[in-house]
Amino acid sequence: MPGIKRKESQSQAAGQSPAKKFKKEDGDKKTKVKKEDGEQHKPKKEYDAKKSKTFTDGKEGDLKQSVVKEVLNAQSSKEAHAKQKELARDRKAAKPNADSIARSKKLWEKLRRKSHVPKDERNALVTELFDIVIGNVKDFVFKHDSVRVVQCAVKYANVEQKKEIAKELQGSYKELAESRYAKFLVAKLMVEDKETREMIVSEFYGSVKKLINHPEASWILDDTYRQVATPKQKAIILREWYGPEYVLENKKLASSPSTAPSDISADLVTILAANPDKRKPILDHLYQQINGLVQKKMTGFTMLHDAMLQYSLTIPENDTSTLTTWLDLLKPAEEEDTDLLKNLAFTSSGARLVRRALAFSSAKDRKALLKPYKDHVEMLAFDPHGHTILLAAMEVIDDTVLTSKFIFPTLVAANKTSAQDRAQYISEMAHHLTARIVLLYPLLPTSTSTTSTNTTRWLIQPDSPTALALSELHTLRAFLGTSKKDPAVRHQELTRALLTQSDNALLTTIPLLASKLAETSFGCQMMQEILLSAPSALNTSGASHPQITAAMAAIADLASGDPSASTHIANSAFGGRMLKTLVSGARFDPSSKTAVAIEPALGFADVLFERIKGHLGAWATGASSFVVANLFEETSGLDISKRKEAIRLLAKERKNLEEAKGKGNKGAGLVLEVLD
Repeated sequence: MPGIKRKESQSQAAGQSPAKKFKKEDGDKKTKVKKEDGEQHKPKKEYDAKKSKTFTDGKEGDLKQSVVKEVLNAQSSKEAHAKQKELARDRKAAKPNADSIARSKKLWEKLRRKSHVPKDERNALVTELFDIVIGNVKDFVFKHDSVRVVQCAVKYANVEQKKEIAKELQGSYKELAESRYAKFLVAKLMVEDKETREMIVSEFYGSVKKLINHPEASWILDDTYRQVATPKQKAIILREWYGPEYVLENKKLASSPSTAPSDISADLVTILAANPDKRKPILDHLYQQINGLVQKKMTGFTMLHDAMLQYSLTIPENDTSTLTTWLDLLKPAEEEDTDLLKNLAFTSSGARLVRRALAFSSAKDRKALLKPYKDHVEMLAFDPHGHTILLAAMEVIDDTVLTSKFIFPTLVAANKTSAQDRAQYISEMAHHLTARIVLLYPLLPTSTSTTSTNTTRWLIQPDSPTALALSELHTLRAFLGTSKKDPAVRHQELTRALLTQSDNALLTTIPLLASKLAETSFGCQMMQEILLSAPSALNTSGASHPQITAAMAAIADLASGDPSASTHIANSAFGGRMLKTLVSGARFDPSSKTAVAIEPALGFADVLFERIKGHLGAWATGASSFVVANLFEETSGLDISKRKEAIRLLAKERKNLEEAKGKGNKGAGLVLEVLD
C-alpha cells in the first residue's frame, strides 16, 4: 500500500486529481464493489442521488429559497422594481380612504405651486379639496403625507372653513401636538381667531407636565404659551408647575375654561403668602420640575424660565442653603454645559433671573455666571433682554478690570485692525435702539441711584424695561451688600476703561465719521457724551489731549460756512443742541436744576468760535442762537480776548438781534442781555 500512496502523491503534485487517475487507469471498467459487513456499496452515481435526496428532505425551507432565488435571478432589475411598486400600490389601496388621500395629494401637488396656478383654477381646486377633507380630517392628520393636504387646505381656507376644520379636530389637539408632523397644523390653527385659540389652549390644561417633557409637544406648548396665550391662560398653564392640586384644578377648567376666575394669578409669592402651609410641597414640586428639564438639557422654553424666576423670587435673602443650591443649578457643571445660561439671556424672565443671580452671587460665582457669555457679548448687546445682563455686570461686579475686558472689546470692535472699520461698527451700535444703551451707559454722569435715569431720558426712558431692571439692581445692590465698591468709583473706572479701549477707539471715531454722525440725533448724542466724559476720565483738559482736540476740531468744522443754508448744522435741531451743550461744557443736574461744569474744562467754545465768527450775527439770530448765547456762560471757558471780540461783532448786529427777539427768538434775547 505504500506504493499506492506514493503514486497518488505524485499525481497530485502534477495537478491531476486521484479521481481522474483512477478513471484513466480503469478505462471503461465497471466500478469495483467491495463487501463490508455483508453489504454491497452502490455505484457512486446512485449514492450521490440518494445523498442529494436525503439532503433536501432534511431541510424543507432550503428548496423554497432556492426556487425564489432562481425566479429573482431570472427577472431583470427593471421587472423587480416594477413588481415592488405594484405591491406598494396594493398595500396603499387596501388602507382606509386610500382613494380620497390619493386624489387629495394630487390636488396638493398642484396647489403648492402657487405661482403656476391661476386664481380661478386654484379656487376650484380648493373647493374640491375641501369636499374631500371635510368629514375625514382626523383620518388625514395622523399620516405624515396626508397631513400636508390638511395644512394646504387651512392655508387657502376662509375663516369659516378654518373653524370647521378646527371643530372637527376638537378633542384631539394633545395627540396632534405630540405628532411629529401634525403639530404644525396645531400652530396654524391657533393664530386664526380667539374662539379657536381658546378651544385649543384649554385642551392642554391638566397635561402640562406630560406635554412639556414630550420631544414634539413641548415646543408647541411653549410656542402657545409665549406667542398666543393670554395673560390669564399663561397663569393657568404655569400654575400646573406648582403641584398636583393645580393640575386637578386645571382638568376641571379644560371642559369649561370660561369659569376660570378673571384675577387668577401665577405669582408664587402671592400664592405662598395666602397658603403658607403649602410652601414646602409647592417649592419641592416646582424644583423637581425645573431640575428635570435642566438635567435633560431642555432649557429653551420660556415657560421654564418663568417658572425658574417664580422659584427664585421666593428664596429669602438669609436662606443661604437654598440660595447656594439654586446658584449651583444655574452655574455650568462642566465647561461646555452652558446652554441654560445662554437660553435664559434672551427672554424677559430669564434675563431677570440672571441679573438677580449676579446681584446675589459672590465674586467667584459671578465670574462663573458670566463666562458662558464670553463669545456672545454682541448678541447680548443687540438683544432687548440680553443687554440688561451686560448692564447688570457693570452695576454689581466690583472687579472693573474683569468687566471691561469682558464687555468693552466687543463694543468697540477691537478685533478689527482698521480704524475705519472700528469706527463704522461703533456708528452702527450707536444707531441701534438697544445696543446704544450698552455702548453709552458707562459715559453717563452717574448710576448711583434709581433717579439717575432722570438725567438720561434721551437714552433710557424712566418707565422702560431697562429702567425697571436698573432700578431693581440698585435696590438689590444697596440691600444685599454683595458689592463693596462705591458705585461712583466703579462707574468712573468703567468710563475710563471704555474711553481708553483699543487706542481710544471712541474718540478716534469722531474725526473719521463726524459728518455722518451729525446727520442723526443718535450720532450727535454719542459725540456729545464722548467729549463730555473724556476730560474727567482721562484726567486732562480738551486742549491738552491730541485725540480730544482732533475730535473737537472735526465737530467744529461742521459749523463752518453760511448758517443760512438749509443743510447746515445750525438748522438741525439735534446738531444745534449738541453744539450748545459742548460750548457750555456742562451737564444739567436735575437735583439742583443747574448746569454743572465738567472738570477739567473741555474748551470747545474757543475751537468753535474760530469757525463761526465770520457769521456770528447769522448764528445769533438763527435757529441755533443758543449756541452763541452759551459762549458767554461762565462754564464755557471762552478766552477773554475772544469774548471781547464776540461782543464787538455782535454789537454791529443789534438791530437784527432786536428784530429776531421780537419774533420770539429767545436765544437772541439772551445775546442782547449780554450786550446791554
